[in-house]
Amino acid sequence: MAKIRPFNAIRPAGGLEDKIAALPYDVYNRAEAKEAVKGNDISFLRIDRAETSFPDDVDTYDDRVYDKADELFRGMLERGEFVRDEKSCYYIYELTMDGRTQTGIVACASIDDYINSVIKKHENTRADKEVDRIRHVDALSAQTGPIFLAYRASEAINGIVERVKSTPAVNDFTSDDGIRHRVWIIDDTSDITGIEKAFTDMDSIYIADGHHRCASAVKVGLKRREEHKDYTGDEEFNYFLSVLFPDEQLMIMDYNRVLKDLNGHSIDEVLGILREMGELTERGTEPYKPAHKGEVSVFAEGKWYSLDFDKRYLSDDPVEGLDVSILQNNVLKPVFGIDDPKTDKRIDFVGGIRGLKELERRCGIDCQIAFAMYPTSIQELFDVADAALLMPPKSTWFEPKLRSGLFIHEIER
Repeated sequence: MAKIRPFNAIRPAGGLEDKIAALPYDVYNRAEAKEAVKGNDISFLRIDRAETSFPDDVDTYDDRVYDKADELFRGMLERGEFVRDEKSCYYIYELTMDGRTQTGIVACASIDDYINSVIKKHENTRADKEVDRIRHVDALSAQTGPIFLAYRASEAINGIVERVKSTPAVNDFTSDDGIRHRVWIIDDTSDITGIEKAFTDMDSIYIADGHHRCASAVKVGLKRREEHKDYTGDEEFNYFLSVLFPDEQLMIMDYNRVLKDLNGHSIDEVLGILREMGELTERGTEPYKPAHKGEVSVFAEGKWYSLDFDKRYLSDDPVEGLDVSILQNNVLKPVFGIDDPKTDKRIDFVGGIRGLKELERRCGIDCQIAFAMYPTSIQELFDVADAALLMPPKSTWFEPKLRSGLFIHEIER
């Protein structure tokens, strides 16, 4: 039984949404973030990455950075660049990329559902990566980056969403990367009740993307509980900002691998080893995408190959059966000596949004071989999470990315 409730969002004032909305804080390094905010004083990235307001010799995690984030946020509220909705509502957030649309419900999810595994994860989190967002949320008393959640599609929710979407959107803009963003408000009492009940009937919700943001939001909520010994569980700090998408609309892109050396092998030796693992086919010089599960593309010395793994390498286990696991366990570890892809400096990961040409480019600069993966499916993600297991690093790449700054959830006022 999932508790997904409406809330009073802080949102951009009319006409400012395209200037305020920003990609998530963690898609940029410091230099890129500083460049991205140039010429836009109300970009939300200035709040999400407040170190952009300081010289480079000020540490990213300096106390002044978090104080600055709060100052910038409060300033935008005072100037009316953000507005606070008076009624507790659900919101619809639609993103259209390359002709494909996905539509989510913006709401607040329960930290207790996360703790009790009603909201299920498929990745571990690292405490050091959580600290920054814990401090950011704590300083602002607000969650600014929504967690990307997924659920098994509900006819009841779909019906309400489609009806509301037949009315004019309150926000409609196209971002610089060509993605169209549209927002509607669900404020009808019967619709709110219907959505709330539909989620209550679900026994599982899944984190698709944003594991560290989610863990950070939960830890801030637990911290506020310690500070409010008489808390009831109904306070806003018991909930975290989310956008929930039905599984039928989601697309996971490939997450590819590039290696900086061949672990002492020649390319011919590597190809010979791969040939013993299945059907290895030379595909020429044009990029070749894997066509099905169990197939991986290989690029080396200007040529593309496909490797269709023999059935003996496949598995019904939710984790061991993932294509990224098959490659790791049978190729990357035994052939190239990549024991821990999280820490080995000889491997790098390239999101599918960059395309296969990026793999060719990397092999022309600092790498010697590349592996293009068949994408993990949303059902595979569900299966791993339902089994309380964890995926290997860099198993999923979701697009399009949710924008920060379109919806903000105050945990205390």
